[in-house]
Amino acid sequence: MTNKPNNKLSIRTVSGIINSVETLEGEGFLVHRPFPTYALSDFDPFLLLDEMGPKDLGPGEAKGAPDHPHRGFETVTYMLEGKMQHKDSQGHAGKLTPGDVQWMTAGAGVVHSEMPEQGFARNGGRLHGFQLWVNLPSGDKMMRPRYQEIPAADIPIGRNADGSVTVKVIAGESLGVKAVIETRTPIIYLHFTLQPGAVVLQPVPADYNGFAYVVSGAGKFGPDAERVVRGQMVMFAQDGETVTIRNSATATEPLSVLLIAGVPLNEPIARYGPFVMNTREEIHQAVEDYRNGRMGEISF
Repeated sequence: MTNKPNNKLSIRTVSGIINSVETLEGEGFLVHRPFPTYALSDFDPFLLLDEMGPKDLGPGEAKGAPDHPHRGFETVTYMLEGKMQHKDSQGHAGKLTPGDVQWMTAGAGVVHSEMPEQGFARNGGRLHGFQLWVNLPSGDKMMRPRYQEIPAADIPIGRNADGSVTVKVIAGESLGVKAVIETRTPIIYLHFTLQPGAVVLQPVPADYNGFAYVVSGAGKFGPDAERVVRGQMVMFAQDGETVTIRNSATATEPLSVLLIAGVPLNEPIARYGPFVMNTREEIHQAVEDYRNGRMGEISF
């Protein structure tokens, strides 16, 4: 009998570090985008990650994304600071305040509007948040649209024994706490805060693609403790079942980092702006359906 290595304890190595780029979206609001860019088109099953801000806005300066369509994927909006309001062509409306999460499954298609909340637009303030696009498998691309809206108070929070690590569990499980959101594809979406000297060993199944994005501070990742700073994305190789994140004992501030992972779909991707399908023919159909009003309109 031979002794097999315990793969559950194997640490994933870092396969790459991506710098986010600044770009403008919607009416002209600032985002930091690690992908898609010239360096990385997608990270199956993820299509896009945008960090909105962080930016201090004066009265009347806040901008949003007026009526626009989506088909074939999901959008996950996570607010850290500021307030947004949204409407869609199916008559749904709501608000996002600090700490809230909206998981929108566009499926067969909706027309959606994401704008600053009226009071925030009038008075200004600090805007900071994230939007993640998650691809849908071919069998779900034309499913009925749905929303999961989780207020900050309902997002499960885990802590380690000495309180040096906290985690908001948006999807998946961490530090003994499970998410309340249901995902179509198995996904982990965790927001860690590590005090100086703290370390996290987070299980991530071997078949998941995984990455981390540093929100603030600087962290050390993988068995070689590679340093990654604010606004950078670190990609992990599929060579283990544990991700390690560390904040240096000499750090002068906590490390805030998103850890996101999911099962790759390994399906062809055809994308055109807000439409993500499997073939060019399906993209042409999506454009035609939108132009002919089959995705509805926002009339309230």
